[in-house]
Amino acid sequence: MGTSTVAARDIPRTDPARAREVNEAEIRASLALMGSLRPDAWSRPTACTGWTVRDMVAHEVGQYEELAKPWLMISRVRRARVTHPSLGALDGHNESQIEDRDEEPGPELVRDFAGLAPRGTRSLRRTPAPVRRRMRLSMVLPEGRALPEDSMEYLNSVLVARDTWMHRVDISDAVGVEPVLDDHDREIVNQVVLDLALGWTGPPCMLELTGPAGGAHRLGSGPPVATLRADAVDFARHVSGRQPRGELRYEGDEDGVAALVAARVWF
Repeated sequence: MGTSTVAARDIPRTDPARAREVNEAEIRASLALMGSLRPDAWSRPTACTGWTVRDMVAHEVGQYEELAKPWLMISRVRRARVTHPSLGALDGHNESQIEDRDEEPGPELVRDFAGLAPRGTRSLRRTPAPVRRRMRLSMVLPEGRALPEDSMEYLNSVLVARDTWMHRVDISDAVGVEPVLDDHDREIVNQVVLDLALGWTGPPCMLELTGPAGGAHRLGSGPPVATLRADAVDFARHVSGRQPRGELRYEGDEDGVAALVAARVWF
């Protein structure tokens, strides 16, 4: 981690060219992990309640499938209103993705992911940028209104890689291996920090994130009154609502620490 501190709101949003690199790098990293899984790994529970590793990969396959065939997302949302009436649109839709591949064993899901993930990102990328910016995710999934940017452009530049990355961390945790990190992981974590900063209402605070995806970032303006020191992946687990595996170290003013403890970002 470098010694320079960056105002979190000044982190640039990932542009389309960089998003292509990050999305492709994350697909490769996820495929490498999926391809390494032993037969007994697929039934292990993950941080997502009720999901096994197999369920999580089935969900990811469904996500990329919908990028190339967006009508599938609409049909799954509609079906989930009947099959999962107690769930919100997003959660019900996710369960429908898993159900559509309920009979597929893990290795077949990996082959599906290898084919559909690149195809899905290409399809999204080929949508003209003005259309991506105008199209609202909330038109299908009402939860999209809570995003920092309710658009297909935000999906392309941020959410595609972030969701896949977080699930790679989930699978790594489930099978007891450390996630392999490189420069694209730092881009993903930086966008998490940016989104946290854009919605930040607490006092000025510092994030000191370690590891290959880390960096030093200031939330809010003015002298920081509290600091969170953590591995960058543990920070991501924390703000996603997952249980950190390493130590989160808080120092400083009580109100600042409380704001850092409560910090959450959409994953």
